Amino acid sequence: MVLSAALAVALALYTSNAIAQPIKTVTKVAQQVTEESNFELRVPVTTNDEVGVLATSLNQLIQRIAVYTKELKLAEAQLIQTEKMSSLGAMVAGVAHEINNPVNFIYGNLDYTTEYIQDLLSLVRLYQQQYPEPLPVIQEQIEAIELDFLAEDLPKILSSMKGGAERIREIVLSLRNFSRLDEAGMKAVNLHEGIDSTLILLNNRIKQGIEVIKQYGELPLVECSPAQLNQVFMNILSNAIDALEVGDKEREYGDMSTKLPASSSQPPIPTIQICTKVLDQNWVAISISDNGSGIPAAIKDRIFDPFFTTKEPGKGTGLGLAISYQIITQHHGNIQAHSASNQGTEFVITLPVRASTTHSTRSTNHTLLSHVQFNEVNHNS
Repeated sequence: MVLSAALAVALALYTSNAIAQPIKTVTKVAQQVTEESNFELRVPVTTNDEVGVLATSLNQLIQRIAVYTKELKLAEAQLIQTEKMSSLGAMVAGVAHEINNPVNFIYGNLDYTTEYIQDLLSLVRLYQQQYPEPLPVIQEQIEAIELDFLAEDLPKILSSMKGGAERIREIVLSLRNFSRLDEAGMKAVNLHEGIDSTLILLNNRIKQGIEVIKQYGELPLVECSPAQLNQVFMNILSNAIDALEVGDKEREYGDMSTKLPASSSQPPIPTIQICTKVLDQNWVAISISDNGSGIPAAIKDRIFDPFFTTKEPGKGTGLGLAISYQIITQHHGNIQAHSASNQGTEFVITLPVRASTTHSTRSTNHTLLSHVQFNEVNHNS
């Protein structure tokens, strides 16, 4: 009897330790994942029996759910962003049209106005030549209106007005080029126009002490979705400006020792460099680099993850680079970041010239070569 009781107790303890406790652990992890949506949790696998198989299966299921959830969130974000861009594009097209009409009216009449004023000023000069001694009342009026200054300044004012009208037309064209609603789908476009339009839209931020260096190669027209690629350019350039602004703030508050080369006593000029070149007859590359604070090695592998951001709350959604990566991938291209802390950041994008080109036709060395070649250009400039 005593032996039987001891065996029963031992069997109960074994069952509790070998079966009940592991199952309880599996159940606890499953409940925790469900309640917290924490897909980093895993069940420890300590045996190769049925309980171990159950734990392994649950871990695999958690991993798959994590991947599907990430893909679903990115797809949802992309849909929202696409809808926002579509709405923004429609609004931009309408606003651009409404602005363009009166601006064209003003711009077109400025040439006539300039011509008429030149005729009037010529007539005044002719009067002065023919009647060098005007009546006192006329002389008083000449002095009152400062005729000599007026004759000199009025053409300058008209020239300034024409320059302003040209600037408005340029901005309107950039808005239309950026949205490119009239070119939905894949079209053969000039990538430089998209980059330049994006720079114009960002001009208010760029002009705050940031130098932009453009080194454009002779690119062919590239088949792409222009509005989507412009969105990529906007995301990367905005991040570059953010990085340079952060670097300026750190230098302003005295953290210069980690930002300046040992041989330099002056902070470097905040610079964005944009280079483009042809890799071969089927591929082109775009490099956008800055001399900001760079990307720490600890987070470099996460920059394309959806919702990952190092910016202050309200400064970024963490979707810009994730969506950019998705757009470039959909174009059968490639995007890579090259960076180190305090060494600046370079994004290199490679794209097929024709939409029908696939990864299988691309040289495996293109991404590496483009990075090296662009760096050579950067160091020699």
